[in-house]
Amino acid sequence: MGFEITDFDEKNMYAGQIIQYKVSPLFGVKLGWMTVITVVKEQSYFVDEQRFGPYTLWHHKHFFEEKDNGVLMTDLIHYALPLGFIGRIMNTLVVKNKLKTIFDYRKVKVDELFNTK
Repeated sequence: MGFEITDFDEKNMYAGQIIQYKVSPLFGVKLGWMTVITVVKEQSYFVDEQRFGPYTLWHHKHFFEEKDNGVLMTDLIHYALPLGFIGRIMNTLVVKNKLKTIFDYRKVKVDELFNTK
């Protein structure tokens, strides 16, 4: 997706923190994306929500659960695309699968970085 953080205060995560990105969700077209961290419960979960960007709605909960051999991270995402019927078709044909690919990749990287085998 050409995901690039363009503005971040580099502080520990806190409610109200704003993070800006450039993303290329389709056809290499770069779009601005701004999210805000709305809730943080240390070592348990946090929530980010889109303020500006490619989605009509983006609400993403990240849950963390300590396990014997590492940490289980679970995501709960609610999102909607713009353009009504066309957006729903794009979700079915492209976006849903692209998000699955992104989160599958992230799972592999998180396992590599944080979980012992």
